[in-house]
Amino acid sequence: MLRRLLQLFIGLTLYGVSTAMFVRADLGADPWNVFHLGVANLVSMNIGVVIIAVGVMVLLAWIPLRQRPGFGTLSNVIMIGLAADVALVVIPGFESLMARSGLLVSAVILNALATSLYIGAGFGAGPRDGLMTGIHARTGWPVRRIRTAIEVSVLLIGWLLGGTVGVGTVLYALAIGPLIQICLPWFRHQPQSRIRPRNAPGARSSAGD
Repeated sequence: MLRRLLQLFIGLTLYGVSTAMFVRADLGADPWNVFHLGVANLVSMNIGVVIIAVGVMVLLAWIPLRQRPGFGTLSNVIMIGLAADVALVVIPGFESLMARSGLLVSAVILNALATSLYIGAGFGAGPRDGLMTGIHARTGWPVRRIRTAIEVSVLLIGWLLGGTVGVGTVLYALAIGPLIQICLPWFRHQPQSRIRPRNAPGARSSAGD
């Protein structure tokens, strides 16, 4: 349990750091962070505060879908936003396009590692992923179409609100799936099965009863 908790919190923290890296690279972000940046621009708030507020609003949308948040879901809502704001204080802005490009690529890779860490810990889906699975459970619509519709919607709204769309958005869309597919098996929690020794009392003999 301790190992899983550490994995969860490290994953959520690194996800927040990757969000800050997208912001500092300023070359485009993933759809949800384009939305967060757009809202932050509109209301003049830190992106971390916006991430937390949006997470709470998405959780409220779980209620009619009859979704139940897990410990990981609630941790996701709070920790990613806090980590993003702290990381933005630490990570400087860069003028060089080469430095920003390197930061962007690192952000995509770190995001995949972070996602694999917190999903692999097995403490429940994040609020945004839970929205997708909840709609699927209630409507029967294909998950792929639901996810595409949600992400295209938040991307367009975020862009209209002033969120940064660019090469990073395209890179994320193309790379995040394959990267998570590679990374997730490294961190997926697999409960140990309890195997009774053959000579233990009550075990079946090979001769059969």
